[in-house]
Amino acid sequence: MKSVLFVLYTLFLVGCNTTTQQTNPNAAIEGTWELIGFYNYQNNKVVDSFVPIKGYKQVKMYSKSKVMWSKNVPGDSTDWFGYGIYEISGDTLIEVLDYGSQMMKKIIDQKEKFVYELFIDKNNFTQIEIDPEGNRIYAENYKRIE
Repeated sequence: MKSVLFVLYTLFLVGCNTTTQQTNPNAAIEGTWELIGFYNYQNNKVVDSFVPIKGYKQVKMYSKSKVMWSKNVPGDSTDWFGYGIYEISGDTLIEVLDYGSQMMKKIIDQKEKFVYELFIDKNNFTQIEIDPEGNRIYAENYKRIE
């Protein structure tokens, strides 16, 4: 009888634990990422891929709900950075920037919400810009650095 009660109690605890757990869709992207390459698309197919030039550096950092990124382009004295919130819904990454560098501020004034198709695994992710008709245009590919 004790063994039956023990089994029932164990099943009850396991059942309670699984029903109270909630998943955070943003959890997989939390961390620090470095840009490793780009894709250009035509007719939703990759037609060109390239890696950043020597000295180019772009890093994105995601916390539970915030995103911050910066980039350095060799030979360009323009500052590039942005900060805001993000969310992931299915295979869509949505970033809404609050502020950014002077150049980025001009872009944010025109478009503060950036919506990307997202492919992610443990150590890599790709964000793909989509045009108004739903066609892929351009992708940034990242690797996890922390």
